[in-house]
Amino acid sequence: MMRANDCKLSLPLQRRTNFQLLWTMTVLFKVTLSVEHAPMLLWSTWRSQWHPDTTLHEGHIVSTQELAVLLQPVFNQNSKNLILFVQDTLSVDDFTYYSEPYGNKKPFQNVQEILQSSPSSLVLPAVDCKATRYLLGFLQESVDWKLTNITNLDVSQLEVNTSKPNLFVVQLQPFISNLNDVFTLEAIAENDKIIGRLIMGLQERGIHFSVIYAAVRPSRISRRTDVAWELRRQLMATEEEDSLSYPPLNVTNGNYTCILFYASNFSLKANDLFFIDLTNITFVNQNVDISSSKCSDINTTLSLKYTKPVSGINSLEIRFLMTNVFYGGSARNWSTLESVEIVQDDKKFAKFNVSVISAPAEYSFHCQLVGTSNLYPARLIPSNDEAKNWDVFISRFQIQGFNIENSQFSYASDCTSFFTPGIWMGLVTSVVLLWILAYGIHMIMQLTTNSRFDDPKGPALSVPQTE
Repeated sequence: MMRANDCKLSLPLQRRTNFQLLWTMTVLFKVTLSVEHAPMLLWSTWRSQWHPDTTLHEGHIVSTQELAVLLQPVFNQNSKNLILFVQDTLSVDDFTYYSEPYGNKKPFQNVQEILQSSPSSLVLPAVDCKATRYLLGFLQESVDWKLTNITNLDVSQLEVNTSKPNLFVVQLQPFISNLNDVFTLEAIAENDKIIGRLIMGLQERGIHFSVIYAAVRPSRISRRTDVAWELRRQLMATEEEDSLSYPPLNVTNGNYTCILFYASNFSLKANDLFFIDLTNITFVNQNVDISSSKCSDINTTLSLKYTKPVSGINSLEIRFLMTNVFYGGSARNWSTLESVEIVQDDKKFAKFNVSVISAPAEYSFHCQLVGTSNLYPARLIPSNDEAKNWDVFISRFQIQGFNIENSQFSYASDCTSFFTPGIWMGLVTSVVLLWILAYGIHMIMQLTTNSRFDDPKGPALSVPQTE
């Protein structure tokens, strides 16, 4: 029989055990939530590549080891032809959030049809982003592939030697799903066309292959609900800090920094054939020549030179030309990005005029989207015929060419004005409603009553015609 003292001792021990168990579960839950994951789609023209029991339960994040096991059927097939589509950002919610067609654009139409018609397919809703980043290296170590980076999407000219393993890598156009739905839909639809064109072309040639559609990191979807918008406003500062995974590019003049440049995505497209992603080689690896950059108190030029950024282009130089001018109206100096120039192979020269990229000289300039698209708040406008052959995509653009202190960006002047279209619509609607209310009150105040009334008990009221 248990004594009272034993019971008193067992209660604190039980509480301590429950607390430790709860603390352990909380830590594991936080660790699980902190793992960044993105979806991955796999399909093949071969049957029985992946069995139905391969499907993972909801909420499970595929690790690097698990992904290696799931990719084994790709290495064991007879004809080893593998296509790797790499997307900058993608989430499972993208497939539902952008599922409805927009005008004549149907996002993910080809991907959905191909998945449904493929003899074998596998959808992984959540794959650890670390596994995705090292996916290309893992593939190259597993099989002695013939690696081909596809920039020209003319499938008829694509050479496929079926006697050897072939690995085709296609870098898709990046998009930012939490900024502009129209731009995002256009980018997704364009990527979907690229996937469909390549897959259909290989199928028409009777070539067997497997496909991996992966993303480097997850996208953040903006919800059309008030709750999600308030939550995003609260977490915006944290998200911005977490996504700054590399420092800005700095140009020094002697012992001090004279130019700072940053972008979360910096990519170009030439003649609708060559897609050039310059993000990693500019900011992460910094495999870029900035020796031709020039700094002064009046004019500053940021020169970025690349050697063989993609197959087919031997050299590429991008120049950002900035000026520092005093304006009497504001009684201060303003820094302005006057133009952007692109020089390909020291022969082809493209020049773009720039709109609305200016800030007080003491500030840096920041804009969420900068490029050649008409939907961007800050546009690069082609100035010559050669510039019309180029498309520029820059996201989270920030630059400063004057008055830099402590090698850090100064306060940023943003391209988004305070009076957005939504604010203007609300103000105009409010003014119209106030005018209607004022008119109604004015009409009510003008109402008058009769000066005399007819008494039924007395003589009839006679109103002369002259009154």
